[in-house]
Amino acid sequence: MSETDPFVVLKDSVAGCRICRDKPDGPALPHEPRPIVQGTSRARILVASQAPGNRAHQSGRPFQDPSGMRLRDWLGLDETAFYDPDLVAIVPMGFCFPGYDRNGGDLPPRRECAPRWQAPFLALLPRIELLLPIGLHAQIRHLGRGPGLGERMRGWRGVFAAESRPRILPLPHPSWRNTAWLRRNSWFETDLLPVLRAEVARLRSAA
Repeated sequence: MSETDPFVVLKDSVAGCRICRDKPDGPALPHEPRPIVQGTSRARILVASQAPGNRAHQSGRPFQDPSGMRLRDWLGLDETAFYDPDLVAIVPMGFCFPGYDRNGGDLPPRRECAPRWQAPFLALLPRIELLLPIGLHAQIRHLGRGPGLGERMRGWRGVFAAESRPRILPLPHPSWRNTAWLRRNSWFETDLLPVLRAEVARLRSAA
Protein backbone atom coordinates (compact mmCIF):
# COMPACT_ATOMS: atom_id res chain seq x y z
CA MET A 1 0.00 0.00 0.00
CA SER A 2 1.61 3.22 -1.14
CA GLU A 3 1.84 6.08 1.35
CA THR A 4 1.13 8.43 -1.57
CA ASP A 5 -2.18 6.75 -2.42
CA PRO A 6 -4.63 9.70 -2.36
CA PHE A 7 -7.22 7.78 -0.32
CA VAL A 8 -4.58 6.89 2.28
CA VAL A 9 -3.31 10.48 2.39
CA LEU A 10 -6.83 11.74 3.10
CA LYS A 11 -7.43 8.99 5.66
CA ASP A 12 -4.26 9.97 7.50
CA SER A 13 -5.26 13.63 7.52
CA VAL A 14 -8.70 12.76 8.91
CA ALA A 15 -7.05 11.04 11.86
CA GLY A 16 -6.72 14.47 13.44
CA CYS A 17 -10.34 15.55 12.82
CA ARG A 18 -11.99 17.03 15.93
CA ILE A 19 -15.10 18.67 14.48
CA CYS A 20 -17.42 16.66 16.73
CA ARG A 21 -15.51 17.85 19.83
CA ASP A 22 -14.48 21.39 18.94
CA LYS A 23 -17.36 22.53 16.67
CA PRO A 24 -20.13 19.99 17.26
CA ASP A 25 -23.55 20.01 15.67
CA GLY A 26 -25.32 19.52 18.98
CA PRO A 27 -23.77 17.95 22.11
CA ALA A 28 -20.04 17.27 21.74
CA LEU A 29 -18.71 13.74 21.30
CA PRO A 30 -18.43 12.38 24.88
CA HIS A 31 -14.88 11.06 24.40
CA GLU A 32 -11.76 11.77 22.37
CA PRO A 33 -12.31 11.27 18.62
CA ARG A 34 -10.74 8.27 16.92
CA PRO A 35 -11.78 8.35 13.24
CA ILE A 36 -11.79 4.88 11.66
CA VAL A 37 -11.70 4.46 7.88
CA GLN A 38 -10.24 1.70 5.70
CA GLY A 39 -9.27 1.48 2.05
CA THR A 40 -7.07 2.57 -0.83
CA SER A 41 -7.95 3.94 -4.25
CA ARG A 42 -7.67 0.36 -5.58
CA ALA A 43 -10.56 -1.01 -3.48
CA ARG A 44 -13.34 -2.78 -5.39
CA ILE A 45 -15.94 -3.15 -2.60
CA LEU A 46 -17.26 -0.29 -0.46
CA VAL A 47 -18.79 -1.05 2.91
CA ALA A 48 -20.81 2.09 3.63
CA SER A 49 -21.49 1.45 7.28
CA GLN A 50 -23.03 3.57 10.04
CA ALA A 51 -20.36 4.25 12.70
CA PRO A 52 -17.70 2.28 14.60
CA GLY A 53 -18.76 0.51 17.76
CA ASN A 54 -16.98 0.76 21.09
CA ARG A 55 -14.74 -2.26 20.41
CA ALA A 56 -13.67 -0.77 17.11
CA HIS A 57 -13.02 2.52 18.92
CA GLN A 58 -10.77 0.73 21.40
CA SER A 59 -8.86 -1.26 18.77
CA GLY A 60 -8.84 1.27 15.94
CA ARG A 61 -10.04 -1.46 13.57
CA PRO A 62 -13.53 -1.41 12.00
CA PHE A 63 -16.00 -4.21 12.75
CA GLN A 64 -13.78 -5.70 15.44
CA ASP A 65 -16.77 -7.23 17.22
CA PRO A 66 -19.52 -9.86 16.80
CA SER A 67 -21.23 -7.65 14.21
CA GLY A 68 -18.04 -7.84 12.16
CA MET A 69 -17.99 -11.62 12.43
CA ARG A 70 -21.56 -11.76 11.09
CA LEU A 71 -20.78 -9.29 8.31
CA ARG A 72 -17.72 -11.26 7.20
CA ASP A 73 -19.85 -14.40 7.11
CA TRP A 74 -22.42 -12.60 4.95
CA LEU A 75 -19.67 -11.55 2.56
CA GLY A 76 -17.92 -14.92 2.54
CA LEU A 77 -14.63 -13.29 3.53
CA ASP A 78 -12.12 -14.23 6.20
CA GLU A 79 -10.42 -11.56 8.29
CA THR A 80 -7.39 -11.33 6.00
CA ALA A 81 -9.53 -10.55 2.94
CA PHE A 82 -11.96 -8.30 4.79
CA TYR A 83 -9.16 -6.14 6.15
CA ASP A 84 -7.34 -5.96 2.81
CA PRO A 85 -7.68 -2.24 1.99
CA ASP A 86 -7.00 -2.89 -1.69
CA LEU A 87 -10.17 -5.02 -1.80
CA VAL A 88 -12.52 -3.56 0.82
CA ALA A 89 -12.95 0.12 1.63
CA ILE A 90 -14.94 0.99 4.75
CA VAL A 91 -16.30 4.53 4.84
CA PRO A 92 -18.93 4.90 7.57
CA MET A 93 -21.49 7.67 7.94
CA GLY A 94 -19.79 8.71 11.16
CA PHE A 95 -16.08 8.02 11.56
CA CYS A 96 -16.00 7.88 15.37
CA PHE A 97 -17.87 5.79 17.93
CA PRO A 98 -20.81 8.07 18.83
CA GLY A 99 -21.32 6.81 22.38
CA TYR A 100 -24.26 5.03 23.99
CA ASP A 101 -27.88 6.08 24.41
CA ARG A 102 -29.77 5.75 27.69
CA ASN A 103 -30.69 2.14 26.84
CA GLY A 104 -27.12 1.04 26.19
CA GLY A 105 -27.41 1.05 22.41
CA ASP A 106 -25.10 2.95 20.09
CA LEU A 107 -26.18 6.50 19.31
CA PRO A 108 -26.77 7.42 15.64
CA PRO A 109 -23.74 8.43 13.56
CA ARG A 110 -22.46 11.92 14.25
CA ARG A 111 -24.02 14.52 11.95
CA GLU A 112 -20.74 16.35 11.36
CA CYS A 113 -18.94 13.58 9.45
CA ALA A 114 -20.93 12.84 6.30
CA PRO A 115 -21.32 16.42 5.00
CA ARG A 116 -17.61 17.09 5.51
CA TRP A 117 -15.97 13.82 4.50
CA GLN A 118 -18.22 11.52 2.44
CA ALA A 119 -17.79 13.20 -0.95
CA PRO A 120 -13.98 13.63 -0.69
CA PHE A 121 -13.50 9.99 0.22
CA LEU A 122 -15.89 8.60 -2.39
CA ALA A 123 -14.18 10.68 -5.07
CA LEU A 124 -10.98 8.77 -4.32
CA LEU A 125 -12.55 5.34 -4.88
CA PRO A 126 -12.75 5.12 -8.70
CA ARG A 127 -12.64 1.31 -8.88
CA ILE A 128 -15.56 0.50 -6.60
CA GLU A 129 -17.92 -1.96 -8.29
CA LEU A 130 -20.05 -3.00 -5.32
CA LEU A 131 -21.51 -0.57 -2.78
CA LEU A 132 -22.99 -2.03 0.40
CA PRO A 133 -24.99 0.55 2.38
CA ILE A 134 -25.48 -0.98 5.82
CA GLY A 135 -28.42 0.19 7.91
CA LEU A 136 -30.97 2.90 7.32
CA HIS A 137 -28.68 5.92 7.83
CA ALA A 138 -26.29 4.73 5.13
CA GLN A 139 -29.13 3.70 2.82
CA ILE A 140 -30.69 7.16 3.03
CA ARG A 141 -27.31 8.69 2.21
CA HIS A 142 -26.63 6.47 -0.81
CA LEU A 143 -30.17 5.69 -2.03
CA GLY A 144 -32.09 8.76 -0.93
CA ARG A 145 -35.03 9.09 1.40
CA GLY A 146 -37.94 6.76 0.90
CA PRO A 147 -39.34 3.62 2.52
CA GLY A 148 -38.22 2.19 5.82
CA LEU A 149 -35.48 -0.40 6.19
CA GLY A 150 -37.76 -3.41 5.84
CA GLU A 151 -39.30 -2.22 2.57
CA ARG A 152 -35.91 -1.19 1.22
CA MET A 153 -34.53 -4.62 1.97
CA ARG A 154 -37.48 -6.40 0.34
CA GLY A 155 -36.80 -4.37 -2.80
CA TRP A 156 -33.12 -5.30 -2.95
CA ARG A 157 -33.37 -7.04 -6.32
CA GLY A 158 -34.52 -3.89 -8.08
CA VAL A 159 -31.75 -1.84 -6.47
CA PHE A 160 -29.09 -4.38 -7.39
CA ALA A 161 -30.36 -4.69 -10.98
CA ALA A 162 -30.28 -0.92 -11.62
CA GLU A 163 -28.03 0.23 -14.45
CA SER A 164 -26.15 2.76 -12.29
CA ARG A 165 -22.60 1.94 -11.24
CA PRO A 166 -21.35 0.88 -8.84
CA ARG A 167 -23.97 -1.78 -8.24
CA ILE A 168 -25.69 -1.33 -4.89
CA LEU A 169 -26.83 -4.06 -2.54
CA PRO A 170 -28.43 -2.76 0.68
CA LEU A 171 -27.88 -4.70 3.89
CA PRO A 172 -29.35 -4.52 7.39
CA HIS A 173 -26.94 -3.84 10.21
CA PRO A 174 -25.28 -7.12 11.28
CA SER A 175 -25.86 -6.30 14.97
CA TRP A 176 -27.32 -8.95 17.26
CA ARG A 177 -30.24 -6.53 17.71
CA ASN A 178 -31.38 -7.50 14.18
CA THR A 179 -31.35 -11.25 14.85
CA ALA A 180 -35.13 -11.38 15.23
CA TRP A 181 -35.57 -9.52 11.89
CA LEU A 182 -33.25 -11.99 10.19
CA ARG A 183 -35.24 -14.92 11.57
CA ARG A 184 -38.51 -13.42 10.33
CA ASN A 185 -37.05 -12.77 6.89
CA SER A 186 -35.51 -16.07 5.88
CA TRP A 187 -35.27 -14.86 2.25
CA PHE A 188 -32.29 -12.75 3.32
CA GLU A 189 -30.22 -15.87 3.84
CA THR A 190 -31.68 -18.01 1.07
CA ASP A 191 -31.99 -15.39 -1.69
CA LEU A 192 -29.83 -12.34 -1.00
CA LEU A 193 -26.72 -13.83 0.61
CA PRO A 194 -25.86 -16.18 -2.29
CA VAL A 195 -25.98 -13.19 -4.67
CA LEU A 196 -23.83 -11.11 -2.32
CA ARG A 197 -21.23 -13.84 -1.82
CA ALA A 198 -21.02 -14.57 -5.55
CA GLU A 199 -20.45 -10.88 -6.35
CA VAL A 200 -17.82 -10.53 -3.62
CA ALA A 201 -16.04 -13.67 -4.80
CA ARG A 202 -16.02 -12.36 -8.38
CA LEU A 203 -14.50 -9.05 -7.35
CA ARG A 204 -11.96 -10.75 -5.11
CA SER A 205 -10.79 -13.02 -7.91
CA ALA A 206 -10.55 -10.07 -10.30
CA ALA A 207 -8.54 -7.90 -7.92
